[in-house]
Amino acid sequence: MACFLVSAAEAAVVTIVEKAVEKKEKKVEVFETQSAEMTQVPLSRKLKWLRNMLWGGALLLLFEHIWHGEVVPWFPFLTAASDPADTLQMLKEMATVGVAMAALVTLVWLGLVAVVSIYEKRARNSSSAKA
Repeated sequence: MACFLVSAAEAAVVTIVEKAVEKKEKKVEVFETQSAEMTQVPLSRKLKWLRNMLWGGALLLLFEHIWHGEVVPWFPFLTAASDPADTLQMLKEMATVGVAMAALVTLVWLGLVAVVSIYEKRARNSSSAKA
C-alpha cells in the first residue's frame, strides 16, 4: 500500500547526506593524478549509487501501487488512508515490508561498496609493489 514511502524517505535522507559530503569533498579537493595507481571512488559517488537504487525502487513501487489502484491522484492519495482500519494495515506494511525492502537495498549497496573497496586496495597494493 505505501511501502514505497519508506524507500523514498531513506532516499531523501541519503540525497541530503550525499550533497553535504560532496560539498565537503569539494572544499578539501585534493589534486590527484588520474593515473591507474591513484584510483579511488569518492564517498559522494558511492552515496549516489545508494540514492539511485533507493529512488529507482521507490518509483518502481509507486508505479506498481498506482497500477493496482492503491495510490490515486486525489486526496488522501493513498486509498488506505481513507479508512482507519486500512490505515493501521498500511502502517504495519510500511513497518515490515517497507523497512525490509529499504534495508535489503542498503545491504546490497554495502556489499557493492565492500567489493569496490577490495578492488581499490588491490590497486593501491599493486601500484606500491611496482614502485
